[in-house]
Amino acid sequence: MSAVLEFADVTFHRESNQILNDINWSVDEGQHWIIVGPNGAGKSTLMSIAAARLYPSSGYASVLGEILGLTDVFDLRQRIGLASSSMAQLIDDEETVLNAVRTAAYAMSGSWQETYEDSDNERALALLADWKLDHAIRRRWITLSEGEKKRLLIARAMMSDPEVLMLDEPAAGLDVAGREQLIDAIHSLTTSPTSPVVVMVTHHVDEIPSTMTHALLLKQGEVIAAGEIQSVLNSRNLSELFDYQLNLFSHDTASGKRWTLITQ
Repeated sequence: MSAVLEFADVTFHRESNQILNDINWSVDEGQHWIIVGPNGAGKSTLMSIAAARLYPSSGYASVLGEILGLTDVFDLRQRIGLASSSMAQLIDDEETVLNAVRTAAYAMSGSWQETYEDSDNERALALLADWKLDHAIRRRWITLSEGEKKRLLIARAMMSDPEVLMLDEPAAGLDVAGREQLIDAIHSLTTSPTSPVVVMVTHHVDEIPSTMTHALLLKQGEVIAAGEIQSVLNSRNLSELFDYQLNLFSHDTASGKRWTLITQ
């Protein structure tokens, strides 16, 4: 089994601010990872390095077999799907839903003078159907609900048929119904035999789809625990992670096991 991501002693700092410290982490094919941590833990920075959007300040970072700093990241990024709030900010308010997805075939955030092949149109329409947005293909980005925008960002991230999909807090800002619809959609994606490796960031354990196989707990830029989700997600680790006494409970749903945190 080959490594999709491999980090060794990775650090990242901005000026005198140390954001990540000695991160050692490996993600293999067939795995789906959840990154959990409080606000300011460095989750989004770690995700940006994994998505080849940032370089580590020191250490070794390999993404899809390519070492950051020794490879053309513009080619590498075409193999990585990324859905994040920063990507959302690049989409023009007046862009149509269809264009917002299919422009990703050219690694663009808006339409210009490009010409699409039939295969591009077919894939974009299929992805919009997969993410329950086929009814909205002519609508403008600004008119979408938060839930629709989140699903569109993932459909867009899937346009290039990525080998790894990065989801940075995909359920942030959603109401309960919108969150559950999104989690169901991620569950469907990750149960497909053609699913890419998925790495998802959150600070809410109740947002974790049951199909996640591994977890990394990040606190103040350091790994508290990492490994198979059953061994990492427990009351002791999460209490240490959030500096608060917490009890973790799991419960079965129609789509598998989900988690809830309760304070003592």
